[in-house]
Amino acid sequence: MTDIKKPATLSALDALGALPVLQAFDFSHFGEIETQPLARIRKLTAGFLARNWAMIPHVTHCDDADITALEALRKTQSGTDRIGMLAYLLKAIAAALKEFPQFNASLDGSPAAKDAQLILKKYVHIGVAVDTPKGLMVPVIRDCDKKSVRELSQEIAAISARARDKGLTLDEMSGGCFSVSSLGGIGGTYFTPIINAPEVAILGICRTFPKPLPGANGGIDWRSTLPLSLSYDHRVIDGADAARFTVFLAKILASPEQL
Repeated sequence: MTDIKKPATLSALDALGALPVLQAFDFSHFGEIETQPLARIRKLTAGFLARNWAMIPHVTHCDDADITALEALRKTQSGTDRIGMLAYLLKAIAAALKEFPQFNASLDGSPAAKDAQLILKKYVHIGVAVDTPKGLMVPVIRDCDKKSVRELSQEIAAISARARDKGLTLDEMSGGCFSVSSLGGIGGTYFTPIINAPEVAILGICRTFPKPLPGANGGIDWRSTLPLSLSYDHRVIDGADAARFTVFLAKILASPEQL
């Protein structure tokens, strides 16, 4: 009897190697050009982003958070007493990671392997993407669950300034459990942030916008709305988990007294 062999399958890395190579072009053939050297940090970031995008099955879940009460609270603060929005968000994410521990995890080995494990972390360290002149840096704010929003706000401001002015050490960008990418007041609504492996999820936020909702007596109630874009590793997290995560997060943000 002839042996029946299973069809050969490509691993993810083999599949990447099988992709056609991008051709080099002489763009000057089409018109005037200018060349600029690529910053070292951008070169490093490009490699990690390409790997993460190719190797992790990304899904992005979008939702809105009503932060009307939170914005009203922040307006009562002034000068050095004013707490950044990102600090409240990190505190809310810390609570959500406690409620949904599969988001505060990392895969150990290939999911197809017999000895594959999911590592659940008991600490809450959150990376914050910072736009710098040299490229993107992601400092890690440690023990977000144990710090007040004021402490978080001060630490975010200090480490972001250091990232832009002097740069960060590898240690300051290591050990994160979850990341946040904020476009802040620049603009936009929703986007797909790329997961920062070995993490399994990342949250993107854009500029707050006014959203009309049904009000009392048939009127319109305008609410301050924060758009949320949650990218997650579908090998670890299902769509229903992502929806529950953002609903929980929005609920926490809607009641800032909980923070």
